[in-house]
Amino acid sequence: MKVGFVGLGNVGGKLAGSLLRNGIELHVHDLNAELVAAKVVKGAKAAADPGALMQACDLVITCLPSPAACAAVLAQMLPHVGPGKIWMEMSTTDADQIKAHADAVIAKGGEAVDCPVSGGCHRADTGNISIYAGCTRATFEKVLPILTHMGRRILHVGDVGVSSTLKVMTNYLATINLLSLCEALTVMKAAGMDLGVTYEAIAASSGNSFVHETESQLILSGSRDVNFTLDLVQKDVGLFQKLADDNGVPLELSPLMIKMLSDGQRRYGVSAQSDRMIERLEEATGLSITAAGFPTELTDDEPEARGYEVPLRR
Repeated sequence: MKVGFVGLGNVGGKLAGSLLRNGIELHVHDLNAELVAAKVVKGAKAAADPGALMQACDLVITCLPSPAACAAVLAQMLPHVGPGKIWMEMSTTDADQIKAHADAVIAKGGEAVDCPVSGGCHRADTGNISIYAGCTRATFEKVLPILTHMGRRILHVGDVGVSSTLKVMTNYLATINLLSLCEALTVMKAAGMDLGVTYEAIAASSGNSFVHETESQLILSGSRDVNFTLDLVQKDVGLFQKLADDNGVPLELSPLMIKMLSDGQRRYGVSAQSDRMIERLEEATGLSITAAGFPTELTDDEPEARGYEVPLRR
């Protein structure tokens, strides 16, 4: 299967790298020519535009920063979609939009997969990230061999659109966890606790989480660079809020989060790293929420292995 990849940014570039590392014939496109050149050096073939990718490949993956970018790229690819062509969207996007795009692809005789990832850039880099796939079972079985080169745990969630809905939820949970950890670490510092001990106490407790084991380390090292920016966080939390509004669920935490994130963007920039939210509390208290011995960037210590489909509980 010839695979095309559009979007070689923080996540997409790492996913594409996993495909190359595992011997997949890969054609790539990105608006940043340097990102394309870096993949060509490793064996990829450059494509002039997304339409050329769809013409040349059996499967084209998109991993883009916004629903608008996804729509623009699909518009270029759609004239070249037909039987035997598969489009796989790996961005985090609006479920209604992805369903509309998928319908357009299917109407042309192609197949569509909605498959965002979860687990952080460091796991995307090693092929150990988790992937949700929304599509028919027949399509899932076609793309599963490709997915298992990019991710460790592959979950077939049902129809197109289900993956995006679930991913928006998980990003909402990750964000509220980040904000609560910022408060917890600051309160412990103010109370005179050693932050290295505090980190380990959380990690060994019922308060532990994936976000703590990753982002708390970057906060404490002072790096505050998790490769995920506030504009992307706002997009995801906003999509979750829209989902709640559309379904008549009165949320209390989500609107507060949006307000806090907006304040962080005013202070540090629209596209500041999301871990810089700790600095709001540092400024308010005069405390430094840092500790010795923590890494400035995350690495995945789980050995790379071929991925597998996660069985559902029925």
